[in-house]
Amino acid sequence: MKKFLLFITMAAIAVSVTGCSKERKWNEMEREKLRRELRAYRDMVYLENLAEAEFNDFSGNVVEAIEVDYPVYTTFIELPGRGDTVEVYVVSTIVEELNANPHNMRNIYPYPYLVEEGILPAGLNHQAQRAFYDCFSKKVKRYYPSTQAFFNAVIGDSSSQDALTDMQMQCAADLFDWGIEIDETVVFD
Repeated sequence: MKKFLLFITMAAIAVSVTGCSKERKWNEMEREKLRRELRAYRDMVYLENLAEAEFNDFSGNVVEAIEVDYPVYTTFIELPGRGDTVEVYVVSTIVEELNANPHNMRNIYPYPYLVEEGILPAGLNHQAQRAFYDCFSKKVKRYYPSTQAFFNAVIGDSSSQDALTDMQMQCAADLFDWGIEIDETVVFD
């Protein structure tokens, strides 16, 4: 009798562990659905300049982070304020990438954009661009107490945009003897 009860108990534990692990794991279709949902974030400053392969890696990282924190897919889907939750994960992943490598700032301020704005000269080679992004990221790290503060400034504060433009122009001047003259015309009514 004891062997029978022990066998039933062990079988119940095995079934519950197997059943829970299958319920906890997201299937590929659920992951793909969330990746498609993340496409709505492509217009964010950092993400709009990513190549398709880079964006696929990025969205995979976001899905992975969400899956770790919400292992049961239905719990995540039924989450009130799920859109806000996804946005927090998107921003957190961007901040992690910027913390991991300051050269990822090229995705926020891509070289062609800086040339178009007149901050950098056209025709810089990869080494010169890398030197610029090194200089710029060092200035940003000294100016902002955290990457999150920097990112918040990028997406919402126009006075911070002026400070960032000043940092970019200082780096361009220091590295390439590239100066910018700003001609402001004031119109009085």
